[in-house]
Amino acid sequence: MTVRLYDSQAQALRDFTPITAGHVGMYVCGPTVQSSPHIGHLRSALVYDLLRRWLNYRGLAVTFVRNVTDIDDKVLANATDNEPWWALAYRIELEFTAGYNKLGILPPTYEPRATASIPQMQAIIAELIERGHAYAAADDGEHGGDVYFDTGSWSAYGALTRQNRDNMEAAADADPRGKRDPRDFALWKGRKDGEPSSASWDSPWGPGRPGWHIECSAMAERYLGAHFDIHGGGLDLRFPHHENELAQSSAAGHGFANFWVHNGLVNTGGQKMSKSLGNSVYAAELFEQARPLVLRYYLAAAHYRSTIDYSAGSLPEAEAALERIESFLARVDRRLAGTRFAGSGVEQVPDAFASALDDDLAVPQALAVLHETVRAGNAALDSEDLQAAASARSEVVAMTEILGINPLSPAWATNEDTAARAALDTLVSRLIDDRATARDNKDYAAADRIRAELTAAGITLEDTQTGAHWSLES
Repeated sequence: MTVRLYDSQAQALRDFTPITAGHVGMYVCGPTVQSSPHIGHLRSALVYDLLRRWLNYRGLAVTFVRNVTDIDDKVLANATDNEPWWALAYRIELEFTAGYNKLGILPPTYEPRATASIPQMQAIIAELIERGHAYAAADDGEHGGDVYFDTGSWSAYGALTRQNRDNMEAAADADPRGKRDPRDFALWKGRKDGEPSSASWDSPWGPGRPGWHIECSAMAERYLGAHFDIHGGGLDLRFPHHENELAQSSAAGHGFANFWVHNGLVNTGGQKMSKSLGNSVYAAELFEQARPLVLRYYLAAAHYRSTIDYSAGSLPEAEAALERIESFLARVDRRLAGTRFAGSGVEQVPDAFASALDDDLAVPQALAVLHETVRAGNAALDSEDLQAAASARSEVVAMTEILGINPLSPAWATNEDTAARAALDTLVSRLIDDRATARDNKDYAAADRIRAELTAAGITLEDTQTGAHWSLES
């Protein structure tokens, strides 16, 4: 067994070997809680949930850290007199958490907020100043308290994205007038007039707040140590955010991340989502359009490094694919009930499924194995090969459990869904009884009419040795 991952820094697939045998430290850049979560946020969080689940299955204990950036220029900009920045940040954080939970994303081992690690950030900044890789801006009345990373002092700057510093654009994260070079980036931002005092912390360089990039370096080191296995995040974070994290942590003498993993983005209608285009698809809208289980399937189905192009017609295909899985599990459980095969079989994934996920988390290929197993299971039921059907069931449950899309999992059985299913079952079962009575009375016209009515309503009937059973058409 060898797990291989695409390392964005090496720009190649590499065999994954943990720094500490049997254990993985993974840090993923979480949300900047400035506004409501959109489909891209959900997709990114799901990617690392899938990777974590697979590493767990491969016998590795994962310490999973996903931060919350709760102090940032954008958070302050979106605050109002009626909702201060810290209240806005907390409200939006709760929206993200609710979205993660609905998608069945496992909670992180630790979920630190940036505002809780200010001393750790200041310690790294002080180390960088001492090593000659950072400087405090001259106090000219405007820039007192500002501290910048000196990109010219670090010859490896640009190593993550393979850029030459001479060709880089100016860093736009702070006023350039306090910098020695436009490409230098902010480590600490001195408090400015008009900013709330609650968004300021004392420091050796004067009151202020951290720059964006230093936050993740400090939180990753605090919870995983100076050298850890995997750093993840969206492709849009490679530069400047992750490039700057790598530079400042390395310049401070930290090993930092062994692997850099980046997930692809989500476009809508062939265009990148942006506020200016007004084409962002928010989580709340998505959950109104389909079951959370369907959304999870849809967002997981493409390879994690690919770009997803979302449109209104994207979800029916995922719904149909899930219903094929659900129909098979319902059918096989009905047929195996009361037989010696009920509950038999070890829930283990097929070798082809494991090989797919070992190979850079190739979920599309893994899903192909899953659906082929469903097809084979249905064929086994058709031929009354109950042992093969039971084996297929065990494999399907194992595969869907790893992907977090097991329809039998209690996590997906909401009270609303359960009540709706029970009500529908009562109505359909009554019609099935009426059809059986009509057939017993040789009133085949009435029996056929009932079946036709159910079919028109999207309900499929299956006549078996244990009676007629219904399912929603896929």
